[in-house]
Amino acid sequence: MDSCLQRTLRVFAVAQCLSLVMCYGATAQQTRTLILGAYTVPKEAYQREVIPAFQKYWELKTGETVKFQESYIASGAQARAIIDGFEADIAALSLEGDVARIAEAGLITHNWKAGDTKGMVTRSVVVIGFRPGNPKNLRGWEDLTRPGVVVLYPNPRTSGGAMWCVNAIYGAGLKTTQAQTGTPDSAYAEDLLYRIQKNVKVMDKSGRESVTTFEMGTGDAIVTYENEVLLRQLEGRDFPFVIPRATILIENPIAVIDRNVDKHGTRVVVEAFVEFCLTEEAQRSFAEFGLRPVLTAVFQEFESKFPQPELLFDISYLGGWSGAFETIYGRNGVWTRILSRIATGK
Repeated sequence: MDSCLQRTLRVFAVAQCLSLVMCYGATAQQTRTLILGAYTVPKEAYQREVIPAFQKYWELKTGETVKFQESYIASGAQARAIIDGFEADIAALSLEGDVARIAEAGLITHNWKAGDTKGMVTRSVVVIGFRPGNPKNLRGWEDLTRPGVVVLYPNPRTSGGAMWCVNAIYGAGLKTTQAQTGTPDSAYAEDLLYRIQKNVKVMDKSGRESVTTFEMGTGDAIVTYENEVLLRQLEGRDFPFVIPRATILIENPIAVIDRNVDKHGTRVVVEAFVEFCLTEEAQRSFAEFGLRPVLTAVFQEFESKFPQPELLFDISYLGGWSGAFETIYGRNGVWTRILSRIATGK
């Protein structure tokens, strides 16, 4: 073969190899953008720990860079935004019912509760926060009913956190009377919630806004998530609280939004992120920011940080979310009756 032709063929082969390497490099180093629609409370945990850890993990595994577009608003409002067209790839919300609404709208088509944790990524409990020195001597739910005690919690119409607060108070009334007499007393539970609600002066749109209002000086007590208070303590703020003897176990879901990930072509990396949130590494990060891990092994590592209330109950005690919606928030529900009584001065 002519030496000139041989040199030409060698140059052509090298060029082909370089082209393949360059194409592979471009693929390996491409950037993926994921859209996270979350409720406000775990913002710091995601931004400071979980998302950066996943970005490092994914780049080491695939060579791809992952960027996040993040939205943090009240859980109910976030669910409505997703249903109305906000193209989140991931929903990390306060309560199961909000994710169920997204699924009912046809945006989630897989069984998002099929895993070992039933779709839940973090837990918490409802607590009572108060002023330094506890000037009102607040120890439990009945103390929030006293004249002159100004209480804060968010609005259940916009905030999943508020629903947890209301559920905690009503359920505590049931649980306390059951422990005393053997039978839960729904009349006492409703009256307890009524008497506390009469002392509620501000109902913000989200749990985070409610805490901000309290920190600005409004109110004597705040009904909120345990992790909200632990976060403030982590930041060096004087924010004392008490875990009531009877309170509810909060369980927070996370889910892939099928319609949006298929539209964006991000399913593989989005599913990987949701799975990563359930790894021991991510669960430890959540725990550092005051959220109770859903993995038993990790929870045991932090057990001293998260005391177990004597009369702890979960949403199943109230009949699940469907039962709670009907009993508490329905047209003739407890919450509806209470608001009507207060509005009419009865």
